Amino acid sequence: MDRRHFLGGLAAAWLAAGRVSWATPTNGQRLADAARAQVGVTTGYDPTWTKITYPGGDVSRSTGVCADVVIRAARDGLGLDLQKLVHEDMLKDFDAYPARKAWGSRKPDANIDHRRVLNLETYWTRVAARLWAAKAPTPGDAFPKPIEVGDILTWLLDARLPHVGIVVSAGLPQTTVVHNIGNGAEETALNAFHPHMAAGHYRWPA
Repeated sequence: MDRRHFLGGLAAAWLAAGRVSWATPTNGQRLADAARAQVGVTTGYDPTWTKITYPGGDVSRSTGVCADVVIRAARDGLGLDLQKLVHEDMLKDFDAYPARKAWGSRKPDANIDHRRVLNLETYWTRVAARLWAAKAPTPGDAFPKPIEVGDILTWLLDARLPHVGIVVSAGLPQTTVVHNIGNGAEETALNAFHPHMAAGHYRWPA
């Protein structure tokens, strides 16, 4: 074989391998893609306590709450079950979670615990996924940078209601998140959250 032909073949193979590597989606991109796939599928909002199977339980995909966007994205995009992960961690240390104080819970409840933003924030903090938490009132679009695709952001809507969404585009032309604020899964510009309060920024899996 001609040496130049051989080296050219190696170079072509290296470039092809590089393209495959570059095209491999990150965990963040998988989360973002799985979140975006919910737009137009989840068209309602329903916070009612519902008995669901365990593990892998879910309410109808046509409805849910803001936390369900993240739960479904984690299952679909990463094969990770936040229902199981949160429940197992609460069994280990129930008092580390706000469930008793916030809702009067006496023990873990796998039907609802993972669907509550405050519990998710606690879990992500306990597994070292928290990048930032507000220590003073911060506008809802003023999270410290960098913000990356797949990052998870939390807010206090009207300074009191916990809310969560997944970043699906970051930077120019604008940063957007997929969330369910009451109308089903939708993609919204981060600057639309300015009237609310930023609460936390997470990158999970850490």
